[in-house]
Amino acid sequence: MSIAYLILGFTLLVVGGEFLVRSSVALSFKLNISKIVIGMTVVSFATSAPELLVSLQAALNGSPAIAINNVVGSNIANIGLVLGITAIVGSISVDKAFYKINWPIMMLFSIALYYFLYNDNQLVAWEGAVLFVALILFIYFLIKNQKSTVEVEDVDDNLAVVSNFKIIIWLLIGAIALYFGSKWLVDGATDIARKLGITEAVIGVTMIAIGTSIPELAASVIAAAKKEKAISLGNLIGSNIFNIGSVLGLTSIIKTIPVTEPLILTRDIFWMLLFAVAILLLALLPKRHEIGKIKGFLLVLAYGVFILLAFVK
Repeated sequence: MSIAYLILGFTLLVVGGEFLVRSSVALSFKLNISKIVIGMTVVSFATSAPELLVSLQAALNGSPAIAINNVVGSNIANIGLVLGITAIVGSISVDKAFYKINWPIMMLFSIALYYFLYNDNQLVAWEGAVLFVALILFIYFLIKNQKSTVEVEDVDDNLAVVSNFKIIIWLLIGAIALYFGSKWLVDGATDIARKLGITEAVIGVTMIAIGTSIPELAASVIAAAKKEKAISLGNLIGSNIFNIGSVLGLTSIIKTIPVTEPLILTRDIFWMLLFAVAILLLALLPKRHEIGKIKGFLLVLAYGVFILLAFVK
């Protein structure tokens, strides 16, 4: 039954996330919000909803290790799995914004998270507020410095003509699917961990993290296979920033997240930092400013090593 809950949870998170993104974008068009703002804020927050609900559900259910490692694992999966596989299918270019803005900001958020957790073995409300406010300031900076002529590919123009009734139905489907998806995923994962003698931290950083990254992975690979512009490096880095700032930030504001598994601070979070540094080094290696097949393969290989070691006691 636990496996059934796990599979149902994954499925509902994918469905709920898609409906929430579509309804949120359609509603934003109704409110006359610009396409650029929609792409940078509404879409980003909506795509972080599965991670947010899973982490919140885990924290409220007394499984803080899942709450933290869901984000840590998702950030690792975004680079090692999503970026790696997408680069194998089709090369990804690295723009100047990655070096000047996106990568340094992601490292600042990652190091801040490590400091907050290491300082007192918990993430409390004021620390979560700092992360969330920093995220809002980052978004404000991006919007202020974004040229109005830039095309935002994440936003579907067809959603501008969706009826109010359909928007409400989509919102309800998304909310219900995300709620039950996150609940069943956490319940199934914690039960499996208990039965197999695996820690919740390992389940959170591997199975749950991969599950919440599946929609992004599928979209990226399909786009690359169709020779369309695949997910950009900036979008993936932005997702990692949102995971720390919004998911852990908001969750810890609602409920303090204690560190119950020592390996979170001595192993898992260092893997997250290692993958973050690795992506910078790969971008600087020949062929410079591009993540191609070989580099993508190295990322996936490194991710495989991480998953293997996660299960080794």
